[in-house]
Amino acid sequence: MDTTLASSAYEEHTVALSRAKRAAWGSFAGAVVDWYDFLLYGITAALVFNHEFFPQISPAMGTLAAFATFGVGFLFRPLGGIIFGHFGDLLGRKRMLMLTVWLMGLSTACIGLLPSFGSIGWWAPALLVLLRAIQGFAVGGEWGGAALLSVENAPVGKKAFYSSGVQVGYGVGLLLSTGLVSLISHFTNDSQFLEWGWRIPFLFSVVLVLAAWRIRNDMEESVEFEKQAVTKPASARRTLPVIEAIRRHPGSFLLIIALRLCELLTMYIVTTFALNYSTVNLGMPRELFLNVGLCVGAISCFTIPLFALLADKYGRKRIYITGALIGAASAFPFFMALEAHSVAGIIICSLLLANLAHDMVVCVQQPIFTELFGASYRYSGAGVGYQVASVIGGGFTPFIAAALVTFSQGAWHSVAIYLMAGCLLSAVVAFLMKTPATNNE
Repeated sequence: MDTTLASSAYEEHTVALSRAKRAAWGSFAGAVVDWYDFLLYGITAALVFNHEFFPQISPAMGTLAAFATFGVGFLFRPLGGIIFGHFGDLLGRKRMLMLTVWLMGLSTACIGLLPSFGSIGWWAPALLVLLRAIQGFAVGGEWGGAALLSVENAPVGKKAFYSSGVQVGYGVGLLLSTGLVSLISHFTNDSQFLEWGWRIPFLFSVVLVLAAWRIRNDMEESVEFEKQAVTKPASARRTLPVIEAIRRHPGSFLLIIALRLCELLTMYIVTTFALNYSTVNLGMPRELFLNVGLCVGAISCFTIPLFALLADKYGRKRIYITGALIGAASAFPFFMALEAHSVAGIIICSLLLANLAHDMVVCVQQPIFTELFGASYRYSGAGVGYQVASVIGGGFTPFIAAALVTFSQGAWHSVAIYLMAGCLLSAVVAFLMKTPATNNE
C-alpha cells in the first residue's frame, strides 16, 4: 500500500514538474518574439525612423518624433493588458497567449513592408504609429499571461526561477534584435541600411512567430486558473476582473509602478537613448552601442536565472533592493564615461546598469507582482499594473531623456539625475513594501 502511494505521489510530482517546464518554455518563447519585436522598434527608431519617416523636420525634432512613436506603443500596452487580461481571467491564460504572439509578429512584419515618407508622404508616419500601437496592444497582453502561466504552474519555493524565462526572453529578444541589426549594419553602407537593410529584421519576425506558436501549442492551462474557474461563483464571473482588482487592491497598482522604475529607466537609457545620444551628440560609431546591446542580451540569459535562484533562496526583496541601489550608483559614472569617450568605462557601466541593476530587479517581478492579486483577477490586475507602469516609467523614457538633453543644450546631467532618482525611488518602495510570508523574505 505504501509503495502504491509513493508511486502515485512520484507520478503526480513528475506530471506537475513536466507541466511547469512546458509552461516556463512556452512563456519564454513568446516573450522572445514580443520583446524582439518591441525592442527592434526602439533600436531602429534611434537609427532610421527620423530619416525615413520624418525627413521634413529638423534632425533634433525628427529624433524626438521617432522616439515619440516609440512611446506610442507603451500608451496602448495598458489597453492590451485590460482586454487580454479580462478574457485571460475568464477564458484562460493559454488562449490569450496564442493570440498575442501572432498579433505582435504580424504587426512587426508589416512595419518591415511599410513605404517611407518619400513614397507615400504623411501616410507613412501615420501607418507607422498605427502599427506601433498594435505592437503595444499585443505586448500589453503578453506579460501578464506569460508571467501567470509560469508562476502558477511553478513548484513551491522555485517561482522566481521558473518564471524568470519571461525576463530571459527579454534578453534573448534584445540579443536577436540588436545582433541582426548589427550584422546587417556591418554588411551594408549607410545608404543601403537606410534604404532597405533595416527592414530585414522586421520581416524575420515571422520566423520567430512560427517557432513560438509551435512551442506554446504544447502548453497546458494554469493549474490555479482551472481550480478557480470551477469554484468561482457565477456572480463573480459577471464582474469585470480589472474592476475587481482595482477595488480590492488599489495600492498594488502604485507599488508596481514604483517598483518598475529602476528596470525601465536602466534598460531603455542604455539600449535606446544612449544609442542615439552617443552617435548624434558625441559622434561615436553606432556599432559601439549595438555591440553593448549584444553583450547585455547575452549576459542576461545567465544573470537573470542566476539572480532568480538566489532570490528563491535568500529572499526577493534583498536581491531587488541591491539591484536598485547599483542602478542609482551607476547613473553618473555611465554618463561621465560617455562624455570621456571611454569605451571600457561605457561597457563596464552599461553592464552595471543592465546586467546587475536591471536583471536583479526583473528576476523577481513575476512572483511579486502576481501575488499582489487574487487568482480570479490576477491576469487583469498584474497585467494592467505592469503595463501602466510601462507607460509612466518606460515608454517615453528615451523621449524624456532626449528632451532633457535638447533643453540643456546637449548636457547630460539632468538625464543622470532622472535615472538615479528613479532607481532610488524603487529601492525605497521595495524596502518599505510589506509582502506575504510565502515570499521568502
